[in-house]
Amino acid sequence: MPLYLQIILLVVALIAFVIFILYMGGLAVQKTCLKIIAELEEARAFKEARAMKIQDQRKNFFRVGTKNIRPKALNLLIADGLVIKTNNGKYYLDKEKLTQAKAQLGSNNKK
Repeated sequence: MPLYLQIILLVVALIAFVIFILYMGGLAVQKTCLKIIAELEEARAFKEARAMKIQDQRKNFFRVGTKNIRPKALNLLIADGLVIKTNNGKYYLDKEKLTQAKAQLGSNNKK
């Protein structure tokens, strides 16, 4: 096999590997988001009065790795408006946005 073909195959394999790793990371964040939503739904935290505490920061700053993705997932939920943070650091679900998101997911799954 010529050298230039080996280099091209190596580059393609590297790109495929990077895409696979990014995809798996996205799935992990999605799974964590769904877990956070399920926890808040189970606690019926739909109002500020029923808000609950959720881990939103890494426990150990110097720990390197991707094991703790809850803060990232929580920030995504806040950015989407599904979860609202209170002044005292607790979180609750926006019920209207949650029903809209579930309806949108339901319509996407039917297509």
